[in-house]
Amino acid sequence: MVFSTGISLQNPMGKRQVVVFTVGWLAYASTYCLRKPLGVVKTDLETELSMSKTQLGLLDTALLLPYAVMQILLGPMADKFGARKTFGVGLVLSAASMSQCWPSAIKAVGSWFPDNVLNSVFGVYGTCTFAGGIIGTALAVWLQTSYGWRSAFFIPSAVVGCMGLLVLLFFQQPDELNIQVPGKASSTPSKSKASALSWLQLLKIPMLVEVSLGLFCLKTVRYCLYMWLPMYLLNQLQYSKVEAGMFSTMFEVGGVLGSAIIGFILDRLTFFRGRPLFGTGMSAAGSAVSLMLFVLTGPYGFVFNMTFLFLAGAFNCGCDTILSGSIPQELGNRDGKNAAAATVGMVNGIGSVGTFLEGPVIGVIATVYGWSGMFYFMIIVTILGSIAVFKASVIYARQPKSIPEPISLNMTDLE
Repeated sequence: MVFSTGISLQNPMGKRQVVVFTVGWLAYASTYCLRKPLGVVKTDLETELSMSKTQLGLLDTALLLPYAVMQILLGPMADKFGARKTFGVGLVLSAASMSQCWPSAIKAVGSWFPDNVLNSVFGVYGTCTFAGGIIGTALAVWLQTSYGWRSAFFIPSAVVGCMGLLVLLFFQQPDELNIQVPGKASSTPSKSKASALSWLQLLKIPMLVEVSLGLFCLKTVRYCLYMWLPMYLLNQLQYSKVEAGMFSTMFEVGGVLGSAIIGFILDRLTFFRGRPLFGTGMSAAGSAVSLMLFVLTGPYGFVFNMTFLFLAGAFNCGCDTILSGSIPQELGNRDGKNAAAATVGMVNGIGSVGTFLEGPVIGVIATVYGWSGMFYFMIIVTILGSIAVFKASVIYARQPKSIPEPISLNMTDLE
């Protein structure tokens, strides 16, 4: 078996890459089994506990605020202590410690693959967030209908803890094994240099702020849909409770496809090669158009709902792994900084601020302006996100590139 990255399973390097990629994919996907139940059980909380939409929104904040803040504060830990340890411990402890999972996963997976295929690698790897969301929603719906809404939080916790142990056992980085990966930038950074970068120094890295703002807008919209779409489908479009829960995953089904495809498009098509942020901006704009069409065709039935929700997911989620993965990792590794996890943590942490703000904001908007107000809010925020990404693409085009030109890898030399 040979991957499009030139990695073969017939040699030790290829086997290591597959193990790390697979364990990392499954481990991070499992975290969504903890995040998705709250969106599924909102209707139960509203009826059984007499909670208002504003109170339900504050529950989103309670779940996601620690994740966002601690990711900004603790992102550099993976650079200092190693991605395997911080990823594994984060999974075992969960809650605020889960903030370490994404920066650590991106640092570790990216360290195993040539620089010129990272958009493709992270595009495929990013499907774990959306596939995990589908699995997490399906599991939560089943537990909710079979055993009650409280049970939707217990079993996922045990699953995530077990995945953390697997990461600690099998998620080694090349520097832990004294392996040099062909096709990586030649500079060898020191671990001490990462700790010298303050948050202010990280924010001064060109285009990091614009990328962070773009991700902030897109993640705000994504979590609005994660947390409120089942309730919208139930109350506004008259789906049943099970139908609303399962149909809401169509956004994530589109996300799986969009995430997998966007990296290959950016790496392979001549028009986008060397312009990853321009292509990402176009994808963000496509998400705004799809959301508008979803709102306008909402009363027209299942086929229209499915089509435009799928497209909105593909365009929105496709941007995520580029903005929170390959781009910040490249910026963090430029000039031998060894700050990949720090920059990924900073970008994804700022982006995740939107995930805990959306709860109370959407709660108020849905109460005052109705469900249509919620969707128009998401459309405006998506447009703002695409503008930020296009601005970042202009800055990116003016920067010297640290990623080497594509090379032909003969992996059999490593046997």
